[in-house]
Amino acid sequence: MTQSYVIIGDGIAGSSAAETLREEAPDADITVITDEGEALYNRILIKEFAKGKLPEMPISIHEPEWYEERDIDLQLNTLVTNIDPDGHRIKTHEDEIIEYDKLLVATGGTPTQLPVENSDAEGIHHFWTFQDARSIRNHAEDADTGIIVGAGLLGIDLAAICGAQDVEAHYLMRGDSWWRYALSTEGAEILHDAMRERGVEPVFQSGVDHFETDDDGHVTAAIDPNGDRYDGDFVGIAIGLNFNTEILQGTGIERDGGIFVDEYMRTSADDIFAAGDITRYHDTILGERAQNGSWDSAKAQGTIAAKNMLEPESEEFRFVSSYSITHFDFPFLSFGHPTIGDDECERKYSDTEWRRLAFKDGKIVGGVLIGDLSPQSAYKQLMREGRVVADQKEALLQQSVDLDDLAQSQEQ
Repeated sequence: MTQSYVIIGDGIAGSSAAETLREEAPDADITVITDEGEALYNRILIKEFAKGKLPEMPISIHEPEWYEERDIDLQLNTLVTNIDPDGHRIKTHEDEIIEYDKLLVATGGTPTQLPVENSDAEGIHHFWTFQDARSIRNHAEDADTGIIVGAGLLGIDLAAICGAQDVEAHYLMRGDSWWRYALSTEGAEILHDAMRERGVEPVFQSGVDHFETDDDGHVTAAIDPNGDRYDGDFVGIAIGLNFNTEILQGTGIERDGGIFVDEYMRTSADDIFAAGDITRYHDTILGERAQNGSWDSAKAQGTIAAKNMLEPESEEFRFVSSYSITHFDFPFLSFGHPTIGDDECERKYSDTEWRRLAFKDGKIVGGVLIGDLSPQSAYKQLMREGRVVADQKEALLQQSVDLDDLAQSQEQ
């Protein structure tokens, strides 16, 4: 009998799963359901679009015709309201019942709202979808002053958008530096200087107590917990994601801050899989649960999930993710899990070149490279191999990393 596969979510995880299913199961029934009004687009490039650097045309990855050509039923603007694991069926907001043999949940997340007064005012933006990028671009082109909240990888995109659109902005951060869990103050200062050069001023030990608005309900300023006031008719907030797990209520599927899956992307329910940043997966490299929101990780998870939907336990998810920033005159890349570990090492090589590695039990678990990205392949290989190398920090921090030299050192 023909197998039916249903995928909830058309981000890179869901789309990669659909593509893999069609390639390896030509006769299968495949349905992709998304609550968005457009098919898969490049979430990496939408920040360049919002900066005014790209037109809309290159952003889309799959037009609806792509699904038609592959006989994949794409349902846009459709919200799944219920999953019935026992009956192997789902229900949509229009009361349509869709049956499945295997189901993939790749619903991602929704930006977390800042729990302060007037956080829903006009002119306050969250950055996640292509439609968000359109709104941000339109507003930033006319704005004079801005406020950015959220000292992480999405927040710095909003800061870069302000810089590119000539919006004079303050970047309010709770700690002493940007992405303080992954970078030391020395490394972060390279980013701080780059922001200042583009008219974005980092403000440390700050945040938002409340927003002020005008009579029309449009944001005009932020008051931080110290009582300081910052003008801003454009506000960008990026303080994390709330994962879209509401449809799993009553299913018994194990979840806590995300959907628990094993190394095959299986949930605790029969024939239900999950992929993308919504998952808390068993990381075979770390030997524990992990979560990762990078594009390349989500794409790989979707592919692995599809393969295991077709043939159970056929391939494990074993992957070292990376995330790059291209907003400045120097490259920036993080890999693995740079915010965890029990040991670390770092070195600054120039005003725009810095490196940090995080270790756990003597093994590399993640890192950040600024300026020179050439050692990334060696570091990722060491991470995948699970080699104990924390006792060779000096060799690891050499400008050029030679794995053969590390191996010789271990043998001596």
